[in-house]
Amino acid sequence: MTHTFEVTGMTCEACEYKIQHLFSGIEGVKTVLVDRNTNSATVEMEKHIPLSTFIEVVKPYSKYAVNEKPAVEKQIFSEEETPKTWFETYRPLLLIFAFITGVSIIKAFHNNIFETVHFSWMHFMNNFMAGFFIVFSFFKFLNLKAFSESYAMYDLLAMKVPIYGLIYPFIELGLGLAYLTSFQPQFTNWATIIIMGFSSVGVIQSVLDKKKIRCACLGTVFNLPMSTVTIIEDLLMVGMAILMLVI
Repeated sequence: MTHTFEVTGMTCEACEYKIQHLFSGIEGVKTVLVDRNTNSATVEMEKHIPLSTFIEVVKPYSKYAVNEKPAVEKQIFSEEETPKTWFETYRPLLLIFAFITGVSIIKAFHNNIFETVHFSWMHFMNNFMAGFFIVFSFFKFLNLKAFSESYAMYDLLAMKVPIYGLIYPFIELGLGLAYLTSFQPQFTNWATIIIMGFSSVGVIQSVLDKKKIRCACLGTVFNLPMSTVTIIEDLLMVGMAILMLVI
């Protein structure tokens, strides 16, 4: 069953993520869709959950208030929703991967003194990972607070230590610069395996639990849902780091 509540006090994307995070933690809640423009939170539940439960979870945050959503506004809100195709949903992510891949391929071709051209897989993976970490950290830096709120919804460490969500973009940027400058390759690859491998655990758990929450891989600029695409993204970095260590 689905119910729409009126949530007042939301002023930014961080507020949306906060409400989504709080409501998602309620037992019996399957999905949460929050929109500050309409002051609404549409909640899909396994069974009926009383309004008082939602009021209780926002009680520590005095700026927010939860009320029943008027029936007319609920109907207008649901009619404005238009389902997107898989390609439309992940188009920003696919374009970014395409650009990073293209540049990495071009950089991986080399000429030797005899003017013969050869392709280096090591250079390709190194350039790809540098581009990946630098570009993805850029989007997170656009709104660090909102990213940390979103990241804490599924990352196991960020749930327990909120400041990790604020530090994580700096870690990604550091890894990107390390790959770009070939700084201590073994250390950099091991760091990537540990950080991205651990990050993928929370993603896999969220996907297996069928939690329909936002993926924070591109910060809060794009509304990307958590899915197997996010798992592939994390494990791809782990796989490349392992290959570079082996090679």
